[in-house]
Amino acid sequence: MERINSKLYLQNCYIMAENERLRKKAELLNQENQQLLSELKHRLSQAGPSNINNNNNGGGKNNTILDLNLSTNTSKNVSSKSKKK
Repeated sequence: MERINSKLYLQNCYIMAENERLRKKAELLNQENQQLLSELKHRLSQAGPSNINNNNNGGGKNNTILDLNLSTNTSKNVSSKSKKK
C-alpha cells in the first residue's frame, strides 16, 4: 500500500510540474497574441476605412470586417483564469 501511495505521489508531482510548465507557456502565448492583435489593430487603423471599402471590385463580394474585440475579450478571460488559484 505504501508503495502505491509513493507511486501516486510521484505521478501527482509530475502532473503538477507539467501543469505549471503549460500554464507559463499559455501565458507567453497569450502575451504574444495580445501584441499581434495590437499590431493588427494599429495597421488596420492606419489603412483607414476608405482603403477597406474600396477593395470591393464590383465582383459582388461582401467585405467582411472582423470584430477584433471578440479576441480581446477571450484573451482577457483566459489570462484572468490562469492567474487565479
